[in-house]
Amino acid sequence: MLAKAQPRRRNLISLTPLIDVVFILLVFFMLASNFLEWRSINLNAPAEASGRGSSIEGTLLVEIRNDGLRLSGKPISVKELATRIAGQIEKSPDRGIFVKPAPAISLQETVAVLDVLAGAGATNISLIKAAGQ
Repeated sequence: MLAKAQPRRRNLISLTPLIDVVFILLVFFMLASNFLEWRSINLNAPAEASGRGSSIEGTLLVEIRNDGLRLSGKPISVKELATRIAGQIEKSPDRGIFVKPAPAISLQETVAVLDVLAGAGATNISLIKAAGQ
């Protein structure tokens, strides 16, 4: 008598290796990706500015203090600073601006003010060090 042929069992495909590979690729791309926006800020050192023959006459001074911003010694808001700087730059595009952060001011606060100045159209910006820093 012939043995009755048993139906062949189908091999099951395991998804575990596929999930492992996808997970490893996900981790790789997360570690290899850069999610931050990097920008550079061009600043002129005061010595460099004076070396070009320009003087500090007519240069605006923006002070970043713990109690707020000051433009040429007078308190000013960030919005008003942008408006005033844009007006000054419109009259004189090469007008110099000195930014002087107080010793306790964080770099992020200083960069935020520099962004406001750049957004107002300022191109001749110099960062100066406060006395005692």
